Amino acid sequence: MKLLHELQTMSISYQEICAGEDPWIALGNFMNDFFGNFTEQRSELVQDPIQLPADATPEQWRWAVFCAASVEYLCQQYALACPTWVLNPAYTLDEPWYYAPGTHKESVRERLRQRTPSEFTRRNIYCGNRMFANKYELAAQHRA
Repeated sequence: MKLLHELQTMSISYQEICAGEDPWIALGNFMNDFFGNFTEQRSELVQDPIQLPADATPEQWRWAVFCAASVEYLCQQYALACPTWVLNPAYTLDEPWYYAPGTHKESVRERLRQRTPSEFTRRNIYCGNRMFANKYELAAQHRA
């Protein structure tokens, strides 16, 4: 169990995914810290490399690649220095991964190909452009 003052880094989130946590619970906890709780420590939240299990399953590998793409995307969006671990070309899927409801439809796949940020598409992940919508920034925009 993580204490309140401990950072939910991307590395910790990936460890939790590998331990069986729902990926969006682990990533959601990371996003709460990145977007809300520890905005001054964003670089620290993404700095540590993820640790792949020796016997990583295909699912764990997909999430590892997703985590690397996510860190690169967030660093780009928030003008942070991108950690070198993220730029390892091994973090690329051999086959396209379409991650959204309805991906059995070609029209959905085409929309994902058009809207997914390059940090993901270069790695063969197609998930759209809303994965990391910052609820804190969105709420502030609606109040303005």
